[in-house]
Amino acid sequence: MYQENVLFAFMLTLFAGLATGIGSLLAFFSKSTNKRFLAVALGFSAGVMIYVSMIEIFFKAKDSLVGSMGETKGYVATTVAFFCGMLLIALIDKFVPDFENPHEAHEVAELNQCPEKTAAKEPSTAALHRMGIFSA
Repeated sequence: MYQENVLFAFMLTLFAGLATGIGSLLAFFSKSTNKRFLAVALGFSAGVMIYVSMIEIFFKAKDSLVGSMGETKGYVATTVAFFCGMLLIALIDKFVPDFENPHEAHEVAELNQCPEKTAAKEPSTAALHRMGIFSA
């Protein structure tokens, strides 16, 4: 039993390593960058990571709430809280202005035309020095 689990773990590790190697070969031997493919691949991988994280958190929350509230109420509370969290994030994304949102893509020309960029908002050398001393 133990050897089967170890063999399975090594096979999964080998598969992950080979996938990384194949991906790097694609990057090295491609003639040009296909931005559409790159965007789709990055979006897919980000979606998979978010899905895995959310599902893991969801089941831990469900187990905790089912233990304290009962089977039905715990599951309903977990599901409602999950979708309320999604709604809250959507509202935050809607109401944060696009220019101030660090997650929105901007052209360099747009960043140089920022009307709010003043000398008062630029960090001073003394402030940076104090921060360096404080963090050391």
